[in-house]
Amino acid sequence: MSLDIQFHRGIDDIDADQWNALNSCGYPFLRHEFLQALERSGCVAIQTGWTPRHVAAYDKGRLCAALPLYEKTHSMGEFVFDFSWADAYDRLGLEYYPKLVNAIPFTPVTGPRALPTAPEATVLHQELLKAALALMAREGFSSFHCLFPDEALAQHWALATGMKPRVACQFRWHNQGFTDFEAHLSTFSADKRKKIRRERRRVDESGLRVAVWTGQDMTPARWDAIYPLLADTFYRHGHQPYLSQAFFETISAPLAHQLVLFVALDGSEPVGAALAFRDATTLYGRYWGARGPWDSLHFELCYHQSIEYCIQHGLVAYDPGTQGEHKLPRGFLPHLSHSLHTIAHPELSRAIGDFLVQEARWVARYAADMAAHSPLKSAAA
Repeated sequence: MSLDIQFHRGIDDIDADQWNALNSCGYPFLRHEFLQALERSGCVAIQTGWTPRHVAAYDKGRLCAALPLYEKTHSMGEFVFDFSWADAYDRLGLEYYPKLVNAIPFTPVTGPRALPTAPEATVLHQELLKAALALMAREGFSSFHCLFPDEALAQHWALATGMKPRVACQFRWHNQGFTDFEAHLSTFSADKRKKIRRERRRVDESGLRVAVWTGQDMTPARWDAIYPLLADTFYRHGHQPYLSQAFFETISAPLAHQLVLFVALDGSEPVGAALAFRDATTLYGRYWGARGPWDSLHFELCYHQSIEYCIQHGLVAYDPGTQGEHKLPRGFLPHLSHSLHTIAHPELSRAIGDFLVQEARWVARYAADMAAHSPLKSAAA
């Protein structure tokens, strides 16, 4: 196969049907429509520090592989924190930005990071990675980063390219073939099981009703009610939301069955919401927000309702994203996430490589300590 490698300044330059045909696993964040909505809504743009530089491989004019790639002028919205690396560059009088990032913008959940998503596509992926690394060298970028690839992909790409692996600890729920939420609770120790039931009872006693909406249920009026709840969580932490209401309105129809909202209703008024995406096997938690001091509502919408949804729909895992020791007592176990890094500066590359080895040891100890505090009975854990 003689490949024609091209770089594209926007996802619209690549045929949507050909792109989606390579996403055999249906991973929602690699859907052409998802990436397109990010760009068309202005969430991903030069002005926001995310400039598309997508890599595509063609065979006789037909797309056969692709790598979503961005030129970054900051490290926000990535969730693999390299601010200290940027500081080290600055101390030496060097520029860390711009850099190249292979990632799904604003989406810290594990999954494929290139097309095709089929496991046997490793050779094609290597061609895309070589092109990205050549672009880094040719245009003088400080570094190239792949964020949140699945473990098998991370291992293959590290071996093929020599990129430096990095690990972090997240928390993930796994379906053990549960028939209902009570079966899930039966794996908990008695005191932890009692706590979960108390949390759910508080929400029931508040008079709130929980509804599950999908993308096909959403209208502009519903987004007018839901989006301020999601945005408020960002405002409370002192910064603007990464994603706009226009983005969510754009993806409602094309991702009609992959966008899932758990909505708390006070009468007919939404007062809380947790937004997630799904594919055939996994639910991916993304955003949450509420108005008013509703006791235990965060746990209900973001964890208990989401787990119940996974059980009802036969999903095998729930990946709620970054952070969260508070997830542990609700049945989420430590899970290693991965990233890969190439640093152009030789001395800083060695120093960062040494740091990553030490950091990996700390992360392993932390994950083991978290696992030892699991609320699950020993057999279930």
